[in-house]
Amino acid sequence: MANEDVFRLCTWNIQWGRGRDGRVDLGRTAGMLLATNADVICLQEVAVNHPGLPGNPAGNQSILLAGALPGYEAVFAAGSDLTDGQGGRRQFGQLVLSRVPVLQVFRHCLPWLADPAVPSMQRVALEAVLAAPFGPLRVITTHLEFYSRRQREAQVEALRAIHAEGWRHAHLGRSAADADPPFAVLPRGGATILCGDFNFPPGSPECRRLQEAFAAPEADTPRLRDAWASVRPQEPHAPTTGIAATEFVPSPACFDFFFVSENLVGNLDGISVDAACEASDHQPVILELDANNGKKVIKVEGN
Repeated sequence: MANEDVFRLCTWNIQWGRGRDGRVDLGRTAGMLLATNADVICLQEVAVNHPGLPGNPAGNQSILLAGALPGYEAVFAAGSDLTDGQGGRRQFGQLVLSRVPVLQVFRHCLPWLADPAVPSMQRVALEAVLAAPFGPLRVITTHLEFYSRRQREAQVEALRAIHAEGWRHAHLGRSAADADPPFAVLPRGGATILCGDFNFPPGSPECRRLQEAFAAPEADTPRLRDAWASVRPQEPHAPTTGIAATEFVPSPACFDFFFVSENLVGNLDGISVDAACEASDHQPVILELDANNGKKVIKVEGN
């Protein structure tokens, strides 16, 4: 890290590298990402073998972006994974790039309830357990359904369950009775950062539900908190999409969030939105944490 006192994360829906000018330019995307100086980068709408998308993106964008950002370890998860009709796959999903070691990775398929009235696709939550300077940290990035509120609400419930399950693994630990390598007992992390494009606004029922307290037997699970509301409680959320009106978002709106587990709120140091970026239909969001304070805050049994 360039600044050992600050741990910086970026979440950004890159729209497969397509800017407001309609051009797909991954070099421009990579340049924007390097300028954030983020230790962890979480990207949504990363395309693999999808030349039919607007702007005609080419190749495997997860590999191309990893190559353009040296020093980062890359982990990809496809939500939509389809045949291309020629023996290959067309994939669309999330990418995590990390300058700190990635201890283990989980790819969680989210619910996809039948809702034939609207378009939809399979969605995924990509979880990377990172060796952050203050201890193991679970970073989960996702992109929830835009068209179907019914599917989005089910996906919120799944994210709550994923968070609670991870906390139990971190808090209770695991048996080390089987020494085979696939059973390796690695830290899961007692603190969680959940980020991405949630396709709901602040104050929506889905946003409120995501942050509700947990009931027994998960009542000890730290609640998720909206990082913007925690750091800037007197300020409305800055818009993260629709700054330039689109077919899908005709006026400025906030759909992109960082949520942090309650035991990490004391580490929050800042959050901002790059409103000037024109390299996507969404804006990059940057979260900063106090890395030194974390050494005293988030340790739990089992880590």
